[in-house]
Amino acid sequence: MKPIATGLALCLAVALPGPAAAQSLQSGWTGLAADRTAAHPGDSLTIVIVEMSSAAASAQSGSQRDTRLAGSIGAGGRVEESGNLGLQGEYEGRGQLNRSGRLVGQIGATVQAVLPNGDLRIAGSQTLQIDGERTSIRLTARVRRADISGDNTVLSSRLADAEIVYDGDGSLSRSGSPALLNRIMSFLGLS
Repeated sequence: MKPIATGLALCLAVALPGPAAAQSLQSGWTGLAADRTAAHPGDSLTIVIVEMSSAAASAQSGSQRDTRLAGSIGAGGRVEESGNLGLQGEYEGRGQLNRSGRLVGQIGATVQAVLPNGDLRIAGSQTLQIDGERTSIRLTARVRRADISGDNTVLSSRLADAEIVYDGDGSLSRSGSPALLNRIMSFLGLS
């Protein structure tokens, strides 16, 4: 064989790949038309919050007490002194409590950890500031991968161990709360 042909054969042997190794199609790649849902730490998803709660309680109590004491003192056949003493007390109390709450919104959350059973530990927060009013929503929860829909959203009713905190601060929020003097009077039981 000529030296040029030998060099050309050696270059072709180095440049051309060897036999192709079989690779798994399950290597973490998803198809172009496949849904991409949160599965790993750092992935994000949307929580659709629809929470409604209501509670009602009432109590009624009453008591009545009536004590009468009568007596007389006499000497001979004549009544000298007589007296009556009567004590009467009545109490009636009623109380009623009605409370309801409704929270509807959406919040983005991030996968914090994948639990041993495959569930995802998630957390998210959102803060809005409009005309001096600051509103924030914080959420921590656990979600099953099966509860994440194809569009990467989860209803809040499908969350486990959920803690949803909705808080507001601003002049409008402060105007709805009692004044300091009213709170002190209420604390002391005077109002």
